[in-house]
Amino acid sequence: MSWNDLRKGRLSESNREYFITFNTLNRVPYFDDFFLAQLFCQQIDTNQQHHKCTWLTWVLMPDHFHGLVKLDDHSSTLSTIVGNLKGSSAFKINKHRQKSGNLWQSSFYDRALRADENRLNIARYIVANPLRKGLVKSVKDYPFWNSMYL
Repeated sequence: MSWNDLRKGRLSESNREYFITFNTLNRVPYFDDFFLAQLFCQQIDTNQQHHKCTWLTWVLMPDHFHGLVKLDDHSSTLSTIVGNLKGSSAFKINKHRQKSGNLWQSSFYDRALRADENRLNIARYIVANPLRKGLVKSVKDYPFWNSMYL
């Protein structure tokens, strides 16, 4: 699916929640490295403060990210929020690695949640990703996730 296909119909509505997924470039597992994963996770808090959004649930996998984000007001679009998270994390990680270039694929997947969707089930789905991939036997053992629902 092309980047333009992913952007078709994308809206940024305040007080709306979106399921987000984005991948590292060529699915390179940068976040097998504990320190690089920590650098990314620090950027989530900065992103929330800067863009007045709330990352309700998220998990960072070795080669991709899943999150549930709520736009708190009209100050930032979904594309700006995700672009900033990807850009700021790439800057910090590249600086640490003493490298330059793209860390993330240029696009991201988003899906607006409907009012009747069960947030707890969505949060469980996101956080259980390391279990489904066989990285851990218990979510307690995976360090790179957070959820206000769990």
